[in-house]
Parts: sequence; structure tokens; C-alpha cells
Amino acid sequence: MAADLDRALAGKHVVITGGGRGIGAAIAAAAAAQGAHLTLMGRTRGQLEERAAALRAEAGQGDIEVHCEAVDVARADSVEAAFAAATRALGPVAVLVNNAGQAGSAPFLRTEPALWQQMLEVNLTGTYLATRAALPGMLAAGWGRVINVASTAGEKGYPYVSAYCAAKHGVIGLTRALALEMAHKHITVNAVCPGYTDTDIVRDAIANIREKTGRSEVDALAELAKHNPQGRLVRPEEVANAVLWLCLPGSEAVTGQAISVSGGEVM
Repeated sequence: MAADLDRALAGKHVVITGGGRGIGAAIAAAAAAQGAHLTLMGRTRGQLEERAAALRAEAGQGDIEVHCEAVDVARADSVEAAFAAATRALGPVAVLVNNAGQAGSAPFLRTEPALWQQMLEVNLTGTYLATRAALPGMLAAGWGRVINVASTAGEKGYPYVSAYCAAKHGVIGLTRALALEMAHKHITVNAVCPGYTDTDIVRDAIANIREKTGRSEVDALAELAKHNPQGRLVRPEEVANAVLWLCLPGSEAVTGQAISVSGGEVM
């Protein structure tokens, strides 16, 4: 990375929902390497604290601050309390990464209202609530970055995940609308859209394929990897690099975009 971009996020407060594992953990590591102070949010405090301890150890004593908040992103009261506590600890949020998400699957006619509602609440309403909590601080500071980790499921359709696809399409629509509202306020709003990525969610999908079809793990993995023209799963670090670039100097003109990180699956 160019020398003038080293530690470009030094002192900035970066909040990452779903920050304890997978893509969220990779984003946290990338932001910490740029000197950011972090709030990791997620459902499981123990997992967040474990990740925070690792980040502090990697950065060196006192180099960065890492705060943790347990939160249910689908509940307005939980989100408001978590962001209020994070702001008290580390100051106003400069960068928000909406990464928390769930991917439930079922054929459309077996998609019960509870599953439909859960996919909307966690993936779409959670993004709305967290952004609504973080945005006032960005407006007051006159600078901010909102990055929504959507999915290629927000850009195209996949069978058996209609509720998830609908929610992620909604995230991209929200991204585009808010980007226009913030265009004159030095706040950019973008979505990053990973294809199938080597995370727990995809490992669960592989287990589901094995259980329902009797295929081997190798065959189940190949079923998912074939969507990627490169013939592989995306690495969490590759998604993190795209997110990080959107926070760094030189990306100011990029807003309202849905950036596919999928080996060419979506063009």
C-alpha cells in the first residue's frame, strides 16, 4: 500500500456489525492495520471479546482501542443502546460497516412468514437501524463512510433463498437512495457484494447440501464454487480489502455503488 495511505484511519472510530468472525473479523483486522479504533458488534459477547483481544495483541499495547457491544441488530432498542455505549467509549462513529446477516434457505412455498420476516429484519432492517444510529455523528463531523456488506444475492437471484435475496436487494436499494441524500455532505454510502465466501454461513450451506442430497463435502463445495468463474470460494480478506478501499483517501467519488467481489460471477 502506498506510504501516504499507511494508517489512514488512525484515530477514526469504525463500527463493524457481525464483527466477531468471518468477513467481519477480516474487516476488523484490515481497519486495525490502518490505525482505526474499533467497536465490534454481534450477538455473542464472548466471541467479540476473543476477537478484540487478538486485534489488540496484533496491534501492540495501546496502539488501538477495541470496544465490544452485544447487539441484536433487528431490535431498535438494542441497536440504540449499543451505539450510544460505543459513542461514549470511542466517540462518534466515522465508519460504519453493516456486516451482520443471516442466510436462511427454503423453497419458496416452504418459506414460512417467520423465515421471511427474520431475513428482512436481520439483513435489511438491521442495516437501516444501525445506519440511522451512526449517521448523526457523521453529519456533525462533516465526514463519514457507510459500507453495507450485501451479497451477489442482492444483484441476482438464487433458488431456495428468495427471502434472503429480497432482503439483500433491499440493502442495495437503500444504499443507492441514501448515497444520493448524502452526496453533498462528504459521506459516501456503498455496498460490497461478495459471492460465496469461505465463512461459517457457507460451511453451513455445504452441510445442508450434504444432508439433503447425500453428496460428499467435496461435491457440495464444488456446487457452490461453480458459481464463481474462478472456480473457488472468495476469501474473507478479499472482501475486507474492498471495504477498506472505500474508506481510504482516493475513493471519495465512489458512492451509491454495489461492488461485486465474486470472481466475475456478476458483471
